[in-house]
Amino acid sequence: MSFFGTQTTTPAATTTAAAADKDVEMPDPPTDSISSVAFSPQADYLAVGSWDNSVRIYEVMAGGQSQGKAMYQHQGPVLDVCWNKEGNKIFSGGADNAGRMFDVATGQSSQVAQHDAPVKVVRWIDAPGAGILATGSWDKTIKYWDLRAPQPVATVTLPERCYTFDVQYPLMVVGTAERHIQIFNLTNPNTAYKTIVSPLKWQTRVVSCFTASQSSGFAVGSVEGRVAIQYVEDKDSGNNFSFKCHRRDSVPNSKDQALVYAVNDISFHPVHGTFSTCGSDGAIHFWDKDARTRLKTFEPAPGPITTTCFNRNGSIFAYAISYDWSKGHSGMTPGHPNKLMLHACKEDEVRKRPTRK
Repeated sequence: MSFFGTQTTTPAATTTAAAADKDVEMPDPPTDSISSVAFSPQADYLAVGSWDNSVRIYEVMAGGQSQGKAMYQHQGPVLDVCWNKEGNKIFSGGADNAGRMFDVATGQSSQVAQHDAPVKVVRWIDAPGAGILATGSWDKTIKYWDLRAPQPVATVTLPERCYTFDVQYPLMVVGTAERHIQIFNLTNPNTAYKTIVSPLKWQTRVVSCFTASQSSGFAVGSVEGRVAIQYVEDKDSGNNFSFKCHRRDSVPNSKDQALVYAVNDISFHPVHGTFSTCGSDGAIHFWDKDARTRLKTFEPAPGPITTTCFNRNGSIFAYAISYDWSKGHSGMTPGHPNKLMLHACKEDEVRKRPTRK
């Protein structure tokens, strides 16, 4: 079934050899800017949150065709989505100050979290014994929810509004306003293990935890077209570094890199530990943090890239082309693209390079 009663799937013609290298545009996208995308950890189902107050769930089939399977609503723009480990529940946070859960089996949604301000981030914590939902809000708290209880099991007060956080159990990294970064060991989830000021000089846009890494750490992206690679433990701090990306020359070939764009999202590959960055410039890059090298640059998109994710085995990379309000109200032009795209990852785009000695 599709959302709108019509049978719409991506035409099979898009999977012919001539188009095999082209990224596939998904049908029936949301009607307003796309804030977040997340693949199920169990199958190729994609949850998509939007400023049109909806969460849509799509099935992505072999060959890149996709189809809308379900949709549910918030009472305000949806700012983030995630799945539980079993892939049978979807969680979302919105500007209605609520966290909601969608049960894939029953098709029912219910409210499971409440804050005093918009819920900017939702993450499932696959803790031993029982999974916990963590919600981060502009009310300067993170709350932990056991879905069997109506009240949070704990509330952590942050130094400022929560803009972003990510979890790779037992590591949780939180980025707030005023460039605070708090690092938590989730075996002791109520107290920050370490608090630092962002290594980047401008507002934090996204933090993302390393995958497939021997040392725990995270990447930070800022509004100033820069990414920092940061290790948690002091013994690894010699490997910390930052680099510029999502910049353009103000005059072609001037090499001044004077036009600066926000880094909107960072996604780590689940198998190889390489990562993507995307920005307000409509650019996407794949990187290898250990070899400190760029692996791939995508063709420029016709609008900002707002959010990205890999599927569970890293063979599909999903991204959204949407207006991100980086140029304020004047940038919201009629007919601005609003697209969900799928990229089939080639092994040499995402595999690590030999590290330099």
